[in-house]
Amino acid sequence: MKSPAKTIPAYLASLPADRRAGIEAVRKVILANLDKDYEESMMWGMIGYAVPHRVWPLGYHCDPKKPLMMCALSSQKNNLTVYLMSVYGGQAGTNGGVGNQPERAWFEKAWKATGKKLDMGGCCIRFKTPEDAALNVIGEAVRRMPAKTYLDHYLKALASTGRGPDGKKLKGKSAAKNPASKPAKMTAKKNVAKKVTKKQAKR
Repeated sequence: MKSPAKTIPAYLASLPADRRAGIEAVRKVILANLDKDYEESMMWGMIGYAVPHRVWPLGYHCDPKKPLMMCALSSQKNNLTVYLMSVYGGQAGTNGGVGNQPERAWFEKAWKATGKKLDMGGCCIRFKTPEDAALNVIGEAVRRMPAKTYLDHYLKALASTGRGPDGKKLKGKSAAKNPASKPAKMTAKKNVAKKVTKKQAKR
């Protein structure tokens, strides 16, 4: 369920006691494994963990005003849900996913080894209580995906659909020289610099 809460404390306070305890337990695991270049905030009515604009100035290509989300946590009507874009196993670039099938395969195998049932869609892992979830596997999935690695996967996913770092379709020679294989942070800085140069040229 999408929450109108503007802050994480407000979001947690709005939940029933049992749901709040569940969300806090999963949140603790995520934060313990989160790379320093991610930031936690309310996004799309849930707790999100994203690459902030200070690291990736171009933001999320579908909405550049928003940072690039890697993971999220929410209390839904019938379950608790963790969204892991880093193990999204669908077509590369679809719905903002990174199309990371090797990571998806690792995740499913690791979860199965715990003996717990996996209820998973494209990127969402659903469970009733923290005890039903393989929290160690969720934590490891977060730890395995530092911001720079996630950005590299993200750029490659965009490139696979013929898009540049800003998400726009490339044409002709530009498509052939898609810089998705370059370090993500440097690519972002260069694109921002190009935008600034264009603005100066118009003055």
